[in-house]
Amino acid sequence: MKKTYQLDDVKKKKERVLEAIKHDVRKYIKREKNKKLPEGFDFWNIDCKFSFNDEEAKTIDFTEITKNIDEASTSDAKSIYIELLSSAKKREVKKVEETEETEESEENNNNEEKIEDTKED
Repeated sequence: MKKTYQLDDVKKKKERVLEAIKHDVRKYIKREKNKKLPEGFDFWNIDCKFSFNDEEAKTIDFTEITKNIDEASTSDAKSIYIELLSSAKKREVKKVEETEETEESEENNNNEEKIEDTKED
Protein backbone atom coordinates (compact mmCIF):
# COMPACT_ATOMS: atom_id res chain seq x y z
CA MET A 1 0.00 0.00 0.00
CA LYS A 2 1.46 3.32 -1.06
CA LYS A 3 -0.83 6.16 -0.22
CA THR A 4 -0.82 9.89 0.47
CA TYR A 5 -3.45 11.12 2.91
CA GLN A 6 -4.64 14.73 3.03
CA LEU A 7 -5.14 15.89 6.62
CA ASP A 8 -7.12 19.02 5.80
CA ASP A 9 -10.76 18.26 5.13
CA VAL A 10 -13.37 21.00 5.30
CA LYS A 11 -16.13 18.62 6.33
CA LYS A 12 -14.22 16.63 8.97
CA LYS A 13 -12.19 17.46 12.04
CA LYS A 14 -8.51 16.60 11.95
CA GLU A 15 -8.90 13.99 14.73
CA ARG A 16 -11.54 12.09 12.73
CA VAL A 17 -9.33 12.14 9.64
CA LEU A 18 -6.43 10.68 11.67
CA GLU A 19 -8.69 7.96 13.08
CA ALA A 20 -9.81 7.08 9.56
CA ILE A 21 -6.17 6.81 8.46
CA LYS A 22 -5.33 4.52 11.39
CA HIS A 23 -8.36 2.38 10.60
CA ASP A 24 -7.30 2.10 6.96
CA VAL A 25 -3.76 1.08 7.97
CA ARG A 26 -5.00 -1.52 10.48
CA LYS A 27 -7.42 -2.92 7.90
CA TYR A 28 -4.61 -3.30 5.36
CA ILE A 29 -2.31 -5.00 7.87
CA LYS A 30 -5.04 -7.41 8.96
CA ARG A 31 -5.82 -8.26 5.34
CA GLU A 32 -2.16 -8.93 4.56
CA LYS A 33 -1.57 -11.07 7.66
CA ASN A 34 -4.62 -13.20 6.86
CA LYS A 35 -3.24 -14.16 3.46
CA LYS A 36 -1.93 -17.69 3.12
CA LEU A 37 1.83 -17.94 3.61
CA PRO A 38 3.94 -19.49 0.87
CA GLU A 39 5.41 -22.87 1.72
CA GLY A 40 8.51 -22.69 3.89
CA PHE A 41 7.77 -19.25 5.42
CA ASP A 42 6.63 -18.49 8.96
CA PHE A 43 5.23 -14.93 9.07
CA TRP A 44 4.43 -11.79 7.12
CA ASN A 45 6.93 -8.96 7.58
CA ILE A 46 5.63 -5.42 7.03
CA ASP A 47 8.17 -2.88 5.75
CA CYS A 48 7.09 0.68 6.57
CA LYS A 49 7.99 4.11 5.27
CA PHE A 50 6.49 7.39 6.47
CA SER A 51 6.82 11.09 5.63
CA PHE A 52 5.16 14.47 6.23
CA ASN A 53 4.32 16.97 3.46
CA ASP A 54 6.06 15.41 0.44
CA GLU A 55 9.38 14.94 2.25
CA GLU A 56 11.56 11.94 1.52
CA ALA A 57 10.02 8.88 3.15
CA LYS A 58 11.97 7.43 6.09
CA THR A 59 11.96 3.78 7.02
CA ILE A 60 10.28 3.26 10.38
CA ASP A 61 9.61 0.32 12.64
CA PHE A 62 6.26 -1.43 12.22
CA THR A 63 5.26 -0.64 15.80
CA GLU A 64 5.76 3.13 15.31
CA ILE A 65 3.13 3.65 12.62
CA THR A 66 0.39 4.99 14.89
CA LYS A 67 2.90 7.08 16.85
CA ASN A 68 3.93 8.82 13.62
CA ILE A 69 0.32 9.37 12.61
CA ASP A 70 -0.32 10.97 16.02
CA GLU A 71 2.70 13.23 15.51
CA ALA A 72 1.05 14.49 12.34
CA SER A 73 -1.77 15.89 14.45
CA THR A 74 0.61 17.97 16.58
CA SER A 75 2.68 19.18 13.64
CA ASP A 76 1.35 21.48 10.95
CA ALA A 77 1.47 18.79 8.28
CA LYS A 78 -0.94 19.13 5.38
CA SER A 79 -0.48 15.53 4.24
CA ILE A 80 1.26 12.30 5.17
CA TYR A 81 2.67 9.52 3.01
CA ILE A 82 2.51 5.92 4.20
CA GLU A 83 4.07 2.96 2.42
CA LEU A 84 3.41 -0.56 3.71
CA LEU A 85 4.85 -3.52 1.85
CA SER A 86 4.41 -7.06 3.10
CA SER A 87 6.83 -9.88 2.46
CA ALA A 88 6.95 -13.46 3.66
CA LYS A 89 9.83 -14.22 6.03
CA LYS A 90 11.22 -17.24 7.80
CA ARG A 91 12.20 -17.08 11.46
CA GLU A 92 15.86 -17.47 12.20
CA VAL A 93 16.76 -20.03 14.83
CA LYS A 94 18.67 -18.47 17.70
CA LYS A 95 21.80 -20.42 18.53
CA VAL A 96 22.70 -20.51 22.20
CA GLU A 97 26.40 -20.34 22.84
CA GLU A 98 27.32 -23.56 24.58
CA THR A 99 30.65 -22.29 25.92
CA GLU A 100 29.03 -19.74 28.24
CA GLU A 101 26.51 -22.26 29.54
CA THR A 102 29.13 -24.92 30.25
CA GLU A 103 31.36 -22.41 32.08
CA GLU A 104 28.45 -21.29 34.28
CA SER A 105 27.40 -24.85 35.07
CA GLU A 106 31.00 -25.80 35.98
CA GLU A 107 31.24 -22.81 38.36
CA ASN A 108 27.95 -23.80 40.00
CA ASN A 109 29.14 -27.40 40.42
CA ASN A 110 32.42 -26.21 41.99
CA ASN A 111 30.53 -23.96 44.42
CA GLU A 112 28.21 -26.81 45.40
CA GLU A 113 31.18 -29.13 46.01
CA LYS A 114 32.81 -26.53 48.30
CA ILE A 115 29.60 -26.15 50.28
CA GLU A 116 29.27 -29.92 50.71
CA ASP A 117 32.92 -30.19 51.83
CA THR A 118 32.40 -27.58 54.54
CA LYS A 119 29.25 -29.36 55.79
CA GLU A 120 31.07 -32.68 56.15
CA ASP A 121 33.77 -31.16 58.38
